[in-house]
Formats: sequence, C-alpha cells, structure tokens
Amino acid sequence: MKFGEGTEICGEGEPVEFVYEIVSGAVRTVKVLSDGRREIGGFYFAGDIFGFEDDNEHSLSAEAVVASTVRVIRRRRLVHLAADDRKLAEELLTMAMHEAARAHRHALMLAMTAQERVNDFVLEMAERISVGDLLRLPMSRQDIADYLGLTMETVSRTITGLTVASTISLPYSRTIMLRNRSALEQAMAATPAL
Repeated sequence: MKFGEGTEICGEGEPVEFVYEIVSGAVRTVKVLSDGRREIGGFYFAGDIFGFEDDNEHSLSAEAVVASTVRVIRRRRLVHLAADDRKLAEELLTMAMHEAARAHRHALMLAMTAQERVNDFVLEMAERISVGDLLRLPMSRQDIADYLGLTMETVSRTITGLTVASTISLPYSRTIMLRNRSALEQAMAATPAL
C-alpha cells in the first residue's frame, strides 16, 4: 500500500489486525497527549516492521513521514506462517528483540542532557540509515524534537553547536555529513550509564 506524507497508516486505539513492513519511505509512531503535545515513539525505515503489539489495540498511531510504501499482512496470518516456519519465527523474534532494544534505548535517552540526546539521535540515525558518513533525514526538526522530548529551538541550537565544533556539517537542510563520528561516539561513551 502507498501512503502520502503525513497520512495515517493506523490509529491509536484501533484494533491490531495487521503488521506493517516498510518497503520504502519512513514512518513515525505518534501519541498526542491530552494537552495537545505530540510525542514520537519511533521512526521506521525500509526493512523495518512495526505494528507488533501485545494488546488488542494500537497504543500509538503510525504516520508516513514522507511518501511511503508499506507491505501489510494480517497478524493472524503472520502468526500462522511463523508456527509452520521456524526460520520466519526466528526472524520475527529477532525483529521484536531489536524493537524492544530501540524502545529501551529511547527511554534511557530521555534522561540525558539535550546535547547527549541530539548526539545519540545522530549516532542512531548513522547506524540505521546513513550511506557512509552521509545522513539524509526524512523527518523534520520538529519530528526530531518530539522524538527527543526537546523543543525545536533546542534541537536547532544543539545541531548548530555540532556544526560549529566541526563534528558535523549541513550541506542541505535535512542532510547531515558526519565529519568527526569519533567525537560523537567519545562524548556518548563519557555519558554515565543509566
């Protein structure tokens, strides 16, 4: 299925009937709080799967960040296939463990300073979607801020600081060139373990 930028793929509170695999594009999971603030739970890129829920209702909505193609499969069908295919069951377990690790990392990140959060985000995106040292981010600065639990101004100021320090450069508005990846990694290594 194809979804345009900003289009909802599944909604919070809707029945969990499907599991989704990103073929192309990017998806964010979102929760809108009672006061109107938006929290982003995660970003998903080509090859990622989302929609595994331990409940019967989605706890977050999912939206296309950019025009995206998503493969949709009924959850019951996937469970049935996995019951008969050990390799598929192992792959699904591995994906679920990676998703749990990402959620854990995100929860721990929310206890870091703003600088540490932005550093961690850049490193996470470098692990997941970079081509060499080039990161083409599909998400906006507001999306990044909502994911990191910061204001957009703080994210912009922190990214500018990384540019001034020659840790990164910004050839285009949503493109980051890692100029000194080891500086980011060393800064994160110095962060106390939570």
